[in-house]
Amino acid sequence: MTMRIGTGYDVHAFAPDRPLILGGVQIPYEYGLAGHSDADAVLHSVVNALMGAAALGDIGQHFPSEDPRWKDQPSTVFLEYTRDLLEQHQWKISNIDVMIIAQRPKLAGHSLAMREHIAKHLRLDIDQVSVKAATTDGLGFVGRREGIACQAVALLER
Repeated sequence: MTMRIGTGYDVHAFAPDRPLILGGVQIPYEYGLAGHSDADAVLHSVVNALMGAAALGDIGQHFPSEDPRWKDQPSTVFLEYTRDLLEQHQWKISNIDVMIIAQRPKLAGHSLAMREHIAKHLRLDIDQVSVKAATTDGLGFVGRREGIACQAVALLER
């Protein structure tokens, strides 16, 4: 058996007049995230981790922000595309671990819904997906409440 690890990272600034979507879940908050698609930093980091583990490029290669087809698209589309691409290359997802870095809003009450969304769209058991959050204790752009960062790690098997 071959095992591969991939990491993903994504950052988006807060933006007014947009819903905040993280892990495919709409989170009540006064700001959304700026981006070409729905700016779901969680799903973007997961897609990058999965593609990286399989050496299949990155989210920008497959879904360039200059392409009008992806304007305001839900990032779940990117997640399902990645799932199908991994299956075509005979990769199986072992597990995914996500860390959301945000000063606000508080996210602990939403992690289960995010895990369920990711697991459902990747056809995984919920215990294969971990989503957790941390603050930066007021440091950096996250601490100044300018945006949200997200890191993901994925393990693939073949």
